[in-house]
Amino acid sequence: QVQLVESGGGLVQPGGSLRLSCAAAGFVFSSYVMSWYRQAPGKGRELVATIAEGNPNYANSVKGRFTSSRDNVKNMFYLQMNSLKPEDTAVYYCYARLSYSASVGYWGQGTQVTVSS
Repeated sequence: QVQLVESGGGLVQPGGSLRLSCAAAGFVFSSYVMSWYRQAPGKGRELVATIAEGNPNYANSVKGRFTSSRDNVKNMFYLQMNSLKPEDTAVYYCYARLSYSASVGYWGQGTQVTVSS
């Protein structure tokens, strides 16, 4: 059974940092393209970062502040978020798909990140 479980969200002050983790199980993790998405209240889901085998790609809104990485031995996917801003407040989801062109994939349940003073 496929499982993607996010953790690490919480409340942080502007300028602070959080590290999100996504634990994967039930599929060949190393073969999948992994992405982080986020959804703010009243908005659509936004792609934040994607990583396959090479360097990650980032949304312009997070470049230079967020770093995504994966550990194919531990089946873990990470998002290090620095210099957080109130506009980063959202539910963050990890997403796994077999290729960049795949139209379907697997979603985690999400973890809430709130940036507020």
